[in-house]
Amino acid sequence: MVDMNTFLTTLYVMVEDFCKDRLPVQRRPGPKPALTRGEVITLAVFSQWSRFLTQRDFYRFAEQCLRPYFPTLPHRTQFMRAARRHNRAIEAFFLYMAELLEAGNAIYEILDTSGVPVRNVKRRGHSWMGGLANIGWCTRMGWYYGFRLLISVNPEGMITGYGFGEGSAKEQPLTEVMLALRSQAQPLIPGVGRAAQGYYIADTGFAGRARHKRWKQKYGAEVITQPQSNSRHQWPKEWRRWLHSLRQLVETIFAKLMANFRLDKERPHDLSGFWTNLAAKMALHNFCIWLNRESGRPNLAFADLLGWS
Repeated sequence: MVDMNTFLTTLYVMVEDFCKDRLPVQRRPGPKPALTRGEVITLAVFSQWSRFLTQRDFYRFAEQCLRPYFPTLPHRTQFMRAARRHNRAIEAFFLYMAELLEAGNAIYEILDTSGVPVRNVKRRGHSWMGGLANIGWCTRMGWYYGFRLLISVNPEGMITGYGFGEGSAKEQPLTEVMLALRSQAQPLIPGVGRAAQGYYIADTGFAGRARHKRWKQKYGAEVITQPQSNSRHQWPKEWRRWLHSLRQLVETIFAKLMANFRLDKERPHDLSGFWTNLAAKMALHNFCIWLNRESGRPNLAFADLLGWS
């Protein structure tokens, strides 16, 4: 277990090293901002722990407990604007952590999707995210109103890339966009990460022989899935069990994103806020793995990683 002071200090030092090594020097007109870019990224990432029920809850904690570390802490709304302004930098920090962990060197990566609710599906009336989020269904939570999140995970539990679409989006179109972006030298959405060095493994929602052939030809991506139930080319039971055992890890990752980083409790008012918080969760996930490795702990031992007292 790491005490909160050590965790926060280690995160801040890591973020500052990243800013110096990877980000251009900021030159902005006007008065000096209350928080540096590194401080904004550190707080945005730290705020994703499920100990904080909401961003407001986190900011109450920050004003009471973190002001000695951040004496120029501004008003909550000013901080939220700063975090959204630096959402690309937060996304880049997620990729930086994946690179430090050498997450992209695995022989395969696991693809899967999950629903991310942004309000109660039974609630009537208009939503802040109307026109962007909508109603979808997933096996983890049933019907929900929100987005569908696609992640790629290596065999050690590190997230190598992610993307999201509206709740009703299907796995195959989301994957096609992700693979297309990954095949570019400089993707328009960096958070998708780099192309896998080996295979992609996925469930039957990603199946389709013609689609897999096109993905390999256009993007150099080889996707392995169990054939759909109506296919004439069924796998033996041993093969199905083998694939399921490999895919079980991504189920664990989604469970931890929801239990430890409140992925299922996001209530954003605009897309930039959702995008910023999602990037911060992915960065926090990989940072916790890095810290566990440095401490000689299992990669995904998040529950008792941080001591709050």
